[in-house]
Amino acid sequence: MTSQPQTPINVPPPRTWDARLARRLVTPLVKTWVTPNHLTTLRLLIGVAGALCLAHGQFAWANVGALLIVLSNFVDHTDGELARISGKSSRIGHFYDLACDALVTVMLFVGMGVGVGASQFGGLKVAPGVLGALAGVAVALIFFLRMRIEEMAGKAGTKQASVGGFETEDVLYLLPIVTLTNVVMPFVVVASIGAPLFAAWVVVDYWRVARRTAGASKTSQMWASE
Repeated sequence: MTSQPQTPINVPPPRTWDARLARRLVTPLVKTWVTPNHLTTLRLLIGVAGALCLAHGQFAWANVGALLIVLSNFVDHTDGELARISGKSSRIGHFYDLACDALVTVMLFVGMGVGVGASQFGGLKVAPGVLGALAGVAVALIFFLRMRIEEMAGKAGTKQASVGGFETEDVLYLLPIVTLTNVVMPFVVVASIGAPLFAAWVVVDYWRVARRTAGASKTSQMWASE
């Protein structure tokens, strides 16, 4: 960890609305003992609690779980913003954040699958818990490959699409609508199909970046040898 600066570092404003709000909330923490890893741990605990509530299966528990997942998703922005404006960024903290993101997302889908399986099976030939696990594993693969792409191509290579101040991951803010309208089962089924398909696309993207990086490395070596 680096020493704490006296004033927040002047960095460009975030692109998304939730990140902008997160920065406002964490700015007073710059001079305190709170570190980005503390906020990452808080995000993890809230997310795990939300996934466990979703796994309970009952309507009330599912809605509480959805709200906790939304809160966890928002808190996920606070650690990065605090790191940027306080100069407390670290490689370990970055990987810790990615690991927590993956764990919470996997537990989210598994929890939804287990919960919907406990309350309604819906005539599926595959247990909803298995479908949730399939979506979760696919998401974990996506996180891993994005981390590897970032190592090869930098953060620009993994930047998410942003439209109107919202990113792809912000779809999780709609999770309470899924639980309130009691369409968790279709959501799990769609996720079990969509997540592996998106993972396959990320695999192709990873292969493309790896080939380009390897080609650039060979070119550099050739120029160095001449």
